Amino acid sequence: QVQLVESGGGLVQAGGSLRLSCTASRSIFRGNAMAWYRQAPGKQRELVAFISIGGNTHYQDSLKGRFTISRDNAKNTVSLQMNSLKPEDTAVYYCNAYPVVGILNNYWGQGTQVTVSS
Repeated sequence: QVQLVESGGGLVQAGGSLRLSCTASRSIFRGNAMAWYRQAPGKQRELVAFISIGGNTHYQDSLKGRFTISRDNAKNTVSLQMNSLKPEDTAVYYCNAYPVVGILNNYWGQGTQVTVSS
């Protein structure tokens, strides 16, 4: 079964930290860069960060220095360490391959809610 399962979200005060995890099916994980995306209420889903198979990373400019993406190729998992969280980071966070094209659009998971209180 092809799936993406995100976890680790929650409610945190501004300045706090959270670590998100995503377990992906082998068919998605192997051979693809992996990414975290987020969707805030009333906004379109946006790219947060992605990591190549070899570990090269790219971040949304506004998140550099606060978020760190990593992957474990043995476990088919991708993680997102989020520090110094701000209320504007409140969103549902999703993982998927990068880029999301074609059939990958069918495999979005439920996401994990991150809420940052001021």
